[in-house]
Amino acid sequence: MKHNMILSASGWRKVFAIDGDEQSHSPDISKEDKALSMAAASVFFDYLVQVSGQECPVIALGNDSRPTGSQIAGAMLHTLVAKGALVQYSGITSAPEIMAYAKKLDGFIYISASHNPIGHNGIKFGTNNGGVLEAKENAKVTEKFLALIEDDAALDKLVKDSYACSSMALNEVFQNQKSSKFNALRAYEDFICQTITDSENKEHQKDFFEMLDGQIRAQGFGVVCDFNGSSRALCIDKEFFTTHGIDFYSLNEDQIAHEIIPEAENLVYVAQGMEDLHRHNKGSNALLGYMPDCDGDRGNIVYWDQKFGKAVILKAQEVFSLSVLAELTYSIWKNGADPAFKPAVCVNCPTSMRIDEICRILGAKVFRAEVGEANVVNLAREKRAEGWNVRILGEGSNGGTITHPASVRDPLNTVFAIIKLLMMREDGLYKIWCDKAGIEYKADFTLTDVLESLPVYTTTGVSEPRAVLHVKNSDHADLKAKFQKAFEEDWKKRADQLQKDYGIYSYEAVITKGTVETCGVNDWSESGKGGLKIIFKDERGSPLAFIWMRGSGTEPVFRIMCDVRGDKPEEEKALLAWETELIAKADV
Repeated sequence: MKHNMILSASGWRKVFAIDGDEQSHSPDISKEDKALSMAAASVFFDYLVQVSGQECPVIALGNDSRPTGSQIAGAMLHTLVAKGALVQYSGITSAPEIMAYAKKLDGFIYISASHNPIGHNGIKFGTNNGGVLEAKENAKVTEKFLALIEDDAALDKLVKDSYACSSMALNEVFQNQKSSKFNALRAYEDFICQTITDSENKEHQKDFFEMLDGQIRAQGFGVVCDFNGSSRALCIDKEFFTTHGIDFYSLNEDQIAHEIIPEAENLVYVAQGMEDLHRHNKGSNALLGYMPDCDGDRGNIVYWDQKFGKAVILKAQEVFSLSVLAELTYSIWKNGADPAFKPAVCVNCPTSMRIDEICRILGAKVFRAEVGEANVVNLAREKRAEGWNVRILGEGSNGGTITHPASVRDPLNTVFAIIKLLMMREDGLYKIWCDKAGIEYKADFTLTDVLESLPVYTTTGVSEPRAVLHVKNSDHADLKAKFQKAFEEDWKKRADQLQKDYGIYSYEAVITKGTVETCGVNDWSESGKGGLKIIFKDERGSPLAFIWMRGSGTEPVFRIMCDVRGDKPEEEKALLAWETELIAKADV
């Protein structure tokens, strides 16, 4: 069988809607896509039997709120039941929720296409370590999947056997769906308390939340969420916030009302909701807002600017910077007296260099991996094994915050990182930052003050049209070799002007492949399909800016971006335009 799925470690994705329209709300999928779903379930079951040693592994199965999710799940359930899996199907479930639940089981299959348009769908696999399969393990499953779907006889037999599964066993899975969902929610709630407090100790958790909740109730705090019909509307969010004394206001709980990606163009609805609350109640305490994507693992932020009385949409890199500042200072607050404490942050290659400045001030090391949540998570595991304390990690380029021990992005962790920063006042987190950064501390500080204290960088937004290119050359190693040639020829012509206009004296090529970052690379084609970054440096050899590129693993696009130290939008535009021009010259 032919397929058009993009098969990456971040997830297998395609348009599943039967009419082929990526914006389709149709719940129906074709019989061919049902067969693909069965094949995916079959090869993952076989993989899990092998790695877990269980003949009948217990598998969590869930889907986000896309219309096609239930039909994909139905096809997979036939196969899993036929093969003897013990399936805990929880229906519409968020990604952090199912991954927390799977820690108590053998593994999970999650049906989602993350932030892709509504007609898309996809599949993510994982064991019980709290995250998706790392690249080399995903590659094993992918290889078996391709072999199966290319064998028409074997695929036909699988479909026939799947539909012949025990109807009694299949019905039992559906009858237990409510209890599976309940168990998933409780497992997730327990885990999120551990993540927020950085402690498995229930007494410590209780003491910490009593302190934090007391501050919240004394000062007052409200959160606005535009669910946009996402899986988080059926998650713990509303209950969790209100339990901790936070007023909760929700929008679009029951429908996907607009585009799914939680970037600036879609955060306007949260901002408008916050504006409305403050317009009708001058004393409103709604200070933060968030919008998750369909699978509920991303949630970028809107905040109420108390100085100017308006809702402000934070850029993805700003959200991540706040999270890093909050969780690094929390780690120092909690562990700073321990001589064995070695703080570090793991990020993806295009994360803004402002993270390097924050970490330098707070005494933490920065490690970089290739784009892809699994790459950053695996890098953090490697560094922990080396003795580093990696509390916070993620992909600053999309605002995705991962807080250990979680292995997946989670908007609750992002929001509570900021809440801890704002609510822990006396000798709190912001005081730690001010003392180390040499900034005057004000006891009545607001989030605006915190943001103004961050290092200033101008960075291309990941969803901006100019950040997404369509290239003809599918051989990215060849494309980058030609880009290098074009760059080096242009550098000779532009060097004096770059020095005069921007203070750029030299450059260095850096590549990222998986969890490995290599600096000072001479052959840029060695990056292959990985990330390539050109760092521009000043007269003293200090980084001033960078341009970056990589083909997407989940979409048929080539992504680029630029990061510049300081408030310099014209320089960022010029350097990105130069990168675009050189890629076009190389793409022949």
